[in-house]
Amino acid sequence: MDKILIQGGCRLQGEVQISGAKNAALPLLCATLLAPGTHELRNLPTLRDIDTAVQLLHIMGAHTTATAPGTVRINADEIACAEAPYDLVRTMRASVLVLGPLLARLGYARVSLPGGCAIGARPVDQHLSGLEAMGAKINLEHGYIEARAERLQGARIYLDIPTVGGTENLLMAATLAQGRTIIENAAREPEIIDLARALQNMGAQIEGAGSDAITIHGVEKLRPMEHAVMPDRIEAGTFMVAAAITRGDVLVKGAEAEHLEAVISKLRQSGAEVHCVPEGIRVRYDGPLEPVRIKTSPHPGFPTDMQAQFMALLTQAQGTSIISENVFENRFMHVSELQRLGARIRVEGRQATIDGKVDLLGAPVMATDLRASASLVLAALAAENTTEISRIYHLDRGYQGLEKKLSQLGADIRRVR
Repeated sequence: MDKILIQGGCRLQGEVQISGAKNAALPLLCATLLAPGTHELRNLPTLRDIDTAVQLLHIMGAHTTATAPGTVRINADEIACAEAPYDLVRTMRASVLVLGPLLARLGYARVSLPGGCAIGARPVDQHLSGLEAMGAKINLEHGYIEARAERLQGARIYLDIPTVGGTENLLMAATLAQGRTIIENAAREPEIIDLARALQNMGAQIEGAGSDAITIHGVEKLRPMEHAVMPDRIEAGTFMVAAAITRGDVLVKGAEAEHLEAVISKLRQSGAEVHCVPEGIRVRYDGPLEPVRIKTSPHPGFPTDMQAQFMALLTQAQGTSIISENVFENRFMHVSELQRLGARIRVEGRQATIDGKVDLLGAPVMATDLRASASLVLAALAAENTTEISRIYHLDRGYQGLEKKLSQLGADIRRVR
């Protein structure tokens, strides 16, 4: 199993190109099931989860061809299998996003229940109650969701929580439903907007994506899409923090400021210089870091996927910072590993208190999830001596060539087997 070795103390400087967003690409791949014909998706990141999604499409009968780096054509003429098996869904929760498209196009879907994950339970009850409101008959048996509907009917759906996956599943299903569907308390993340734009390119009639109320007027059929995946805002935010924690100067190319307003605000509060330029976002830091208070919340609030990275940064602030995790109930698992590097962090329930200005020292650490992995990499960049990070397969699920990009910026980082 691979490990990453990082010799800390190197100042990052230069330019880094942000890859396409995994969290946008996965629902887009699932959306190709909605229409026969050949779809083309560009700017796909090279990640394990993308490979898993493509494998899932193959199982269902789609044919895929890579025509260039980051570009894939998907022929969805013959979707013969409407099942997402457990062996794939257990490795990637986003597999459940085939449920809405399969049900809308074929009238039947059988998808393994994804279960929880290391950062907390993420149930799919909102997906199912929304589909039932649209006329689907749902049966849970032997660990699988079985859904049937001769044709989905438009409905008014209120989500108890603004779930991203639930909003995406219902949005895709509603495009082929009969009549009008309104999703209230919808998720507002940029990835929802990206999906809606792609669906509109397919002929879907959608209004209000990016707000808390999305209206979809169902159509009889959709056409194939051509679409470029949006840049990954979490990868961009991670490199922005990397610049700050190493007292560096980095231009994060392709980053879109409107997707990162909360992250930019907290970086500026901490004392970093953040400049939004035509090419992306430039982050410079050459002074004392100030402590900040962070409360995670759904977009446009501070993203939970940036919480662990900021915790690493705040170990270097001059004073005490507080992070409140309001999205997932078990997302402080990286704390014990940061403490192995010398971080002073106390956790009480969903609140972490970080006493800053500590001298981090390299040590063997272990990643527990995707964003926890990133926080350990960032802390290692600021630590003295060498840090060894194991279980980095988590990183490969969400960051394309992270060690190569950091190395190009001046980090002393390498992957070893």
